[in-house]
Amino acid sequence: MYRILIVEDDPDIRELAANYFTKKEKDMFTVDTAADGEAGLVKAYENNYDLLMLDVMLPEMDGFEICREIRRESDVPIMFITARANESDILNGYALGCDDYVVKPFPLPVLYQKVTALIKRSKGLVRSRIFSVGSLSLNPNNGIVISGGEEVKLTAREYGILKVLLENKGVIISREKLLDIVWGYDSDVDARVLDTHMRNLRKALGGNGKLIKTAVRRGYKIGE
Repeated sequence: MYRILIVEDDPDIRELAANYFTKKEKDMFTVDTAADGEAGLVKAYENNYDLLMLDVMLPEMDGFEICREIRRESDVPIMFITARANESDILNGYALGCDDYVVKPFPLPVLYQKVTALIKRSKGLVRSRIFSVGSLSLNPNNGIVISGGEEVKLTAREYGILKVLLENKGVIISREKLLDIVWGYDSDVDARVLDTHMRNLRKALGGNGKLIKTAVRRGYKIGE
């Protein structure tokens, strides 16, 4: 059984999510909740959780502050669930060390699958503080990407794509999986959008752009 904490000030969202997770599959999840940031941080420190689900806009202490505090002590998976969808907020979330950033509104089945997949990945893999290949590195603690000794500025989507590829170095990641992880639930996104962001990412990485390999009709991978 997995134990998660939902920190959300909207009682409807908090209760709907908690009920869905506890009833979807018998004995899969135990869910604790908190209605403000300070209460959430106290619970996060007092209990062992498999995942923290944080709203950003919270009373007392916002989700970004909670994430910053938790990352000083713990590598527990953190997912933001928030209405704040602008690029600077998404980049800030990843820079602070979150593992996923989900924008409201979202279907509960999709959220459930994302949470389950994130927890299982965290249980099955040794999480690395800095992901690298050759002279390319990504530090999830501060969001800094270094390519050939120079810091590279990426958009939120480019950063997300690169992070997924580096987390799975040498493994082909399908286009569908990249879209699902980086964009989440968005019926308007198609593969052409991914192609555009991939071209821009390769260009931004300069000579290291060639580290991203295309597997025809299968997806992408990154390697030496």
